[in-house]
Amino acid sequence: MAGMGAGAPVSGAANTGGKSGGGLVLAIVYVTALFFIWALVTNLLDPLLKTMKTVFTLTPVEASLTGFAFFIAYGVMSLPSAAFLSKIGYAKSVMVGLGGIVAGCFIAILAAKLHTFGIFLIGLFVMASGVTLLQVAANPLIASMGKPEDSSFRLNLSQAFNSLGAACGLWFGANFLLKGDIFAKDALITDALREQALGFVSNVYLAIGVGLALFIVAIYLVRHKITEAAPKTGHLVSPFSALGSKWANLGAIGIFLYVGAEVAISLNLLLFIEQSHVLNIPAEQAGKLTTFYMVFAMIGRFAGSALLKAVKDYVLLTLVAVGAIALCVVVILTKDMTPTAHTGTLNLLLASVPLTSGLIPAFAALLIGLFNSIMFPTIFTLTLQRSSAPTSATSGLLCMAIVGGAFLPLIFAKIEEMTGSKSLAFIAPLACYLYVLWFSFVAKSAPIHAIQEDVVAGGH
Repeated sequence: MAGMGAGAPVSGAANTGGKSGGGLVLAIVYVTALFFIWALVTNLLDPLLKTMKTVFTLTPVEASLTGFAFFIAYGVMSLPSAAFLSKIGYAKSVMVGLGGIVAGCFIAILAAKLHTFGIFLIGLFVMASGVTLLQVAANPLIASMGKPEDSSFRLNLSQAFNSLGAACGLWFGANFLLKGDIFAKDALITDALREQALGFVSNVYLAIGVGLALFIVAIYLVRHKITEAAPKTGHLVSPFSALGSKWANLGAIGIFLYVGAEVAISLNLLLFIEQSHVLNIPAEQAGKLTTFYMVFAMIGRFAGSALLKAVKDYVLLTLVAVGAIALCVVVILTKDMTPTAHTGTLNLLLASVPLTSGLIPAFAALLIGLFNSIMFPTIFTLTLQRSSAPTSATSGLLCMAIVGGAFLPLIFAKIEEMTGSKSLAFIAPLACYLYVLWFSFVAKSAPIHAIQEDVVAGGH
């Protein structure tokens, strides 16, 4: 799961068109690093879910609460974050956002020491609250730091680091969260093995917490340059004022479902490909392979940016939606070698269908990342162009819709529990991509409204 971007309600133009110098360059580097940081923190959730599920012997729905605790923060904290930014400004908001992640890391360490899953969930919510504030601030900030004509370059570069951070989060998590003997096939889970696994979790979040605490000091040293470069903060426009626009609502549903589908797949990808009837590999190796999910997404972002110069945005959205749907169907038709009593009827229905196993469904699941890549920014911009509500309100509503990442993984997990099959649970993201496909069709004939004010939207 890549880190999401968020628009912030701002007013006034960037005031740094002619400013330059080493201090500003260093500030740009530090702000660009924020995109890497929140993507890395977010994508640690995938291997962390496997750890929590194994250590605490959780059901699929219970394990999915890790994603719920993190992504629910987008719905709860987006509006307070925008209000906070409007009041104290960009530089302080960035430092407070980083401080929130640090606090969440140390809560996670406490949870590991106490062996308490509920405290882990609190820590994840606190981390995500910090991430939400960072995202509200960082996108408009990086666009304003330098010459206006170079803003697109800075945003694209930042998003590239966002994708890199996502891939690093998956790789880092697989290497340092999934090494314990508790993940060995048929391992007998003992208190000693739980202690070992939770010790690895403590070490990971201690390293991140200490590293980010030092980074806060670095941001503090260039805070004046950030303040000089930042756009002027303005009055807060409630995203709920956009509910009167049909297209703002359609777009919000699209973002809700798309983010939910991407997060549901990302959180369960490791668990899917490690299965005996798929790749039958240890959790650590499966975790490393999931890195390709984000590598494909990064490739798709670069390729999509180039294609959008020649192809209409709604046409490209149609193509990637069809691709994601086709890949979900391949995964759904994976031959499940370990059916439960709940799958009898479904097995009968699928008995005449040629099923897949092994490398084919694994590659199909990983390749979904390629087709996910341009969905978030394309849905975002299509909605902004067609919404009759103020742009800042529409942008805020779309950013709040990222909360879909909290709910769709729970539906995915519930389907898995009901059917006994992780493959059939891909019905949930399939339904989401069908909506995205419909959205791309209706966007073609919808009237375009003039964007009422500048807004910066990030990518998911």
